[in-house]
Amino acid sequence: QVQLVESGGGLVQPGGSLRLSCAASGIIFSSYAMGWYRQAPGKQRELVATITRGLSTNYADSSKGRFTISRDNAKNTVYLQMNSLKPEDTAVYYCNAARGWPEMDSYWGQGTQVTVSS
Repeated sequence: QVQLVESGGGLVQPGGSLRLSCAASGIIFSSYAMGWYRQAPGKQRELVATITRGLSTNYADSSKGRFTISRDNAKNTVYLQMNSLKPEDTAVYYCNAARGWPEMDSYWGQGTQVTVSS
């Protein structure tokens, strides 16, 4: 019933931009903190950015200053605007929804591929 669907990935040149979207269903979206994570080949999944119900944001050092996370509760969607992309940003990007109350829940999307290459 819970579904997170990422979109917006693709191939982009270094220095380019992409905007990822994650549409959620089956949850009360406004009750969840949302996040973007990524996993590159041979590496562990790592945090990219998070945004709370109150719109507080947190970014990995590698994302800070280049990426912006936002959410639209009316559309049940979280976004990741990625600018000044680098080859090291190449990864599968995953959307996450999590809450700690009244029950601890965490959900993941299937991911969308981002490739930064010349």
